[in-house]
Parts: sequence; structure tokens; C-alpha cells
Amino acid sequence: MVTQFDPANEYTAQDAVLVLEDGQVYVGEPFGATGSTCAEIVFNTAMTGYQETLTDPSYDRQIVVQTFPHIGDTGVNDDDLESSRIWVAGYVVRDPSMVVSNWRAAGSLDDDLMANHIVGISHIDTRKLVRHLRSAGVMRAGIFSGAALVGSNGEPREISDMLEEVQRTPQMKGMSLYDEVSTPEAYVVEPAGDFEGKEPLFTVAAVDLGIKAMTPHRMAERGCRVVVLPSTVTFDEIQELNPDGVFFSNGPGDPEQAGQMVSLLRQVLDAGYPFFGICFGNQLLGRALGFGTYKLKFGHRGINQPVKDVTTGKVEVTAHNHGFAVDAPIGETVDAPFENGRYGKVFVSHVDLNDNVVEGLQCVDIPAFSVQYHPEAAAGPHDAAYLFDRFVSMMDNSRDSKASKEENANA
Repeated sequence: MVTQFDPANEYTAQDAVLVLEDGQVYVGEPFGATGSTCAEIVFNTAMTGYQETLTDPSYDRQIVVQTFPHIGDTGVNDDDLESSRIWVAGYVVRDPSMVVSNWRAAGSLDDDLMANHIVGISHIDTRKLVRHLRSAGVMRAGIFSGAALVGSNGEPREISDMLEEVQRTPQMKGMSLYDEVSTPEAYVVEPAGDFEGKEPLFTVAAVDLGIKAMTPHRMAERGCRVVVLPSTVTFDEIQELNPDGVFFSNGPGDPEQAGQMVSLLRQVLDAGYPFFGICFGNQLLGRALGFGTYKLKFGHRGINQPVKDVTTGKVEVTAHNHGFAVDAPIGETVDAPFENGRYGKVFVSHVDLNDNVVEGLQCVDIPAFSVQYHPEAAAGPHDAAYLFDRFVSMMDNSRDSKASKEENANA
């Protein structure tokens, strides 16, 4: 049964309480671990792929609301992880499944959340909650259950006390988070699929700002050796790899606080390396080119967002997870603003058809492009998988161009 908070009703010690920073309160049941968690609250519209959502590092320090009401019926497995751990700060679902039924299941979602100390709440009106977040915008929130519902005096905590705790939580805007989700050490993903055991066709230096496991796998399926690097990597260390291309991954936080990564990316562009960026990587390319970024009212999170590729006219159904976007002119090719066009011409290559948000950038005079959404599609549709082929073609063309120049120089 779904319970909606009424100020006339008091919660009990067995309940869980969700408090929004604007004072809205929902009382439900604990789901996963008990305790407290405070973070930005966002919603995801996907009907499937909850395990990929939970383990996506881009959800660092965010409480995720699932709009689809029935979550957990396929349990959890060892194959659908997008990183080594669950990253969400909290989890909100309407109707968690009490029965796990899937041949791959290794356990229940509830048990997995408890084992990873993820505080959640269930049996609240998630439709009302999401309608409010769409109207008011995402905001800070807190989930409280178990001992977190009891004050220092041993009495039940006042809602106003929980609200104060929520309002002390840092805002997502202004936060730099990529360092806390990046790999501490470099690792290599070798060619896979038809290319397994063969010499790599290309070497990609992939800077991990919160990378999802499927991303290097998509490149490996195309014959690439992917060297995944920590966010502390220097340009000299990238050069030592002699890569055919450089990739910047998705990740959490405010791109305006990533000045160090923008400087690194400009060094990559100056050196002429083919560049591909996804999500946070798209925002960093935008800032490297001189465009601004801004925070969306409620963001794009789900696997059903229609995006138009303006270079082909094709509409793709795509997977998204972003709360920030690039502020660039749509429908025209312009000089990149940084240093009076240092990087030549650029245009917006992809546009979200729901709200006209910039979803991709294509440089004209240098080998660089990026998309805001997730072509690796974990979870989600595979409409945009061609972007990895585009990156491979870019690296191939760059290699041929270098070889031609060397031949002419030696002639």
C-alpha cells in the first residue's frame, strides 16, 4: 500500500521518511539499508536496467527515484555491473519485488542494497514525487530510517530537524566529483569479440572520470586496446602511450569545476590526437572550445530520450544520465570561442527532441567530436553504437594522414 505523508500523521520507528529541501515529506517503508543519506534527488525513467543505474559512477552523491513502479524482479547478477560498486547515495522505488525470478540472478536487490549500505525508501507515491521534481526542479533530499529517526534524546526526530540536515547538504552545482570515482591506477582492456587474442588495430587512451565498464568494451569489440587512465593522468603520460586516439568518459559533478581536465583536453587537441567524449567528456570538450555549461532543471536520466543526429537527419532513441549541458548555438557552424577560434569551426551535431538541449558537438577543422548521451547503451537501445565506429574511422584517417605526411617528408 502506498502511503502519502499527512502532517496530521506521525511516522513510526518502522517507517522510512523522505524529506525534500522545500519541505515536502513522504513516509514509506525502508528498502535496503536503514540509516540516513542526504544528496541531490533525481529521477530515472527507464523501465529496465536498474543494476546498471545503481553502479553508474555518474550517480555519485545522488538519490535516484525510479519512475517505473515495479523494481527488482530480476534480482542482481555479476554481469550487469557498470563499475566495481553501487554509487547512488540513496534509492527510491514505489513497489520493490518480493520475489526474484531470473536465471542469471545471484541475489535480491534488497539484499544487495543492504550489503552495500545503500539507504532506500519504498511504497511512496513516486509519480507525485516525480511530477513535483519536474515542476520545481531537482533539489537536495534526505532519507531517514531506523536509528536515524531517533534523536539524541531518545525521542522521535522532528521533521524540521531532518529538514535542517537536508539543507546543510552541499549543492551539486559547484561540486567537483570526478576524482572520487576515477580508477586509482591504470588498467588495460584488450580487444574482444571477433578481435579477441589478435593484435589491436588501435590504442585508445581513455581518461576515467567515472567511466562505465561497457564503454571500453564497445571499443574493444572494434579491435581497440583501451588503456583506462586515472583522472590524475598528465599529458606527458598520455603521450608515452603513443595512442591513436584519446577518450574522455562520463562522470559526476559540475563541469565548471573541472578546469584541470579542460586544460588537459586542450593539450590533447593541440597535439592533434583524434578525440571522442561522452557525457562529462562532451561538457569538457564544450568548455575546452570556449562554450559555457549550465545546470538543467531536472536533467535527462533514462533510456528513452529521442535525439536527432543533424548530420544524417536520423532520430535515435538513446540512454541518458546528465544534469548539466553545453550552451552552444544550434543550427549553425561557428568559430569555437576559445582564443578567437583557435580550434576552428564547430557545430552542434545532436539535439534532444524533448527540450532542444545540445547533445553533441562536432569539430570541423580538428579531429574531435562528442555526445552528451550514452552510446554504449548499458542499459538502453543500441541506436547510437555507430559513434564508436565513427571514432575508429577518425583514428584510421588520422593514421593514414600521418603516414602520407611522413612519406612526402622522406621523398
